[in-house]
Amino acid sequence: MAAYNFTPTDVAPVETENRIIKTQLPVPESLAIIEKLRASEPQSMQGQPPIIWDKAQGYNVYDKWGNKWLDFSAGVLITNVGHNHPRIKKALLDKIEQGLLSTYVFMHEDRATLTQKLADLSPEGLDKVFLLTTGSEAIENVIKLCKTYGISKGGPKKNVYVTFSNAFHGRTMGSQLAGGIPALKEWMPELDPSFVQVPFPDDYIEKDISFDLFKKTLEEKGIKPENVCGVMTESYQGRGPFFLPKDYAQELRKWCDENDAMLVMDEVQAGFGRSGKFYSFEHYEIVPDFIVCGKGISSSLPISAVIGRKAVMDTYPPGSMTSTHSASPLPVASAIANLEVLVEENLTDRAAELGKLLKERLEAIGSKYGSKIGKVLSYGLVAGLLIVKEGTLEPDAETALRINEICFRKGLLMFAPVGIGGGCIKLAPPLNIAESALIEGLDVLAESFDEVLG
Repeated sequence: MAAYNFTPTDVAPVETENRIIKTQLPVPESLAIIEKLRASEPQSMQGQPPIIWDKAQGYNVYDKWGNKWLDFSAGVLITNVGHNHPRIKKALLDKIEQGLLSTYVFMHEDRATLTQKLADLSPEGLDKVFLLTTGSEAIENVIKLCKTYGISKGGPKKNVYVTFSNAFHGRTMGSQLAGGIPALKEWMPELDPSFVQVPFPDDYIEKDISFDLFKKTLEEKGIKPENVCGVMTESYQGRGPFFLPKDYAQELRKWCDENDAMLVMDEVQAGFGRSGKFYSFEHYEIVPDFIVCGKGISSSLPISAVIGRKAVMDTYPPGSMTSTHSASPLPVASAIANLEVLVEENLTDRAAELGKLLKERLEAIGSKYGSKIGKVLSYGLVAGLLIVKEGTLEPDAETALRINEICFRKGLLMFAPVGIGGGCIKLAPPLNIAESALIEGLDVLAESFDEVLG
């Protein structure tokens, strides 16, 4: 497996409005911190570019040795309104000054404000909001709700939960059972047969993008439609981003209605303006039964949500579906401020507009190096370049990492390549990025492709 170089190396100095590189990379003085983390954490926490974050502001990340990066990661699609937004910072400081830091599930006023805001921002009928801590925790709970509802309506056999190949829904056991990545299930001695995957119609690996394949696959697996309690998909699969074909999504909505199955859209990384729609499922012109949210919901602290229909959300009696840090005051305050900024600064529309520039520039790279780029995917301010071995669809993780690492050394920060085989270079800048900064970052990306593939 390809890995970042952790030997301090001389790099060309950089000094622009958005990028400053003035030391060796990684910074020699940072190695002691890196080694301390390696000694005290599991190795699963490793794998990102060798930078020790000191502060972040807007769309820039700084270390304490004078280096400054232009951020195309948004902290892995978290900081949609930018790092350390003044409205969020003030909301947190005000809450600390108020003296309310933890509440368990005792009520507080901000909890009512946030749940109502999320309900108001969601389609009509999705009027119940369950606040949690992480995306994986929200996925676990929506699975439980769907299965409980299904069994109550159709008996013990109506517990089949359908998801898609290559899907990622989190790293807890239930979320990985629901996911469609076999490598994440190798440690499980026996898979739960009530979790079933069908091919994702990406028009890349899976060329059959008709909804007939969905029905045919269930039939081949011996699954009766009436036994399906829920179908869950990421609004776009994070390995790309790969979107469903619009007609497929609409057929899926119709199928779920006909078979009394809940349709769940996982918006953990796709929501809150990222793809040029407030929720990415809006591209399909459908309304799901559940929305699962996380990451960009606060642009800062850990908080997630399940938003759904009252009839199903009220399945459990008082006190039987809660979480210790559900609606904790500080994350709630940050989420309220974040939603206000998203709406008031029109960041969803901004993502859609800047997304045109992003797509145009990435497609130019794709045209230039077409035999080594399997696909260019770009929607709003989320994009992916699938790097492949020349003339094939086989991911080229080594080349993808080289490009990523060269960008890092030039002051453009992205998270490590993702997707099947680690071949996808993912771009996800904060939605408030200046157009000039976006252009600067894309220039760096193009230069890095030329250095590696030219």
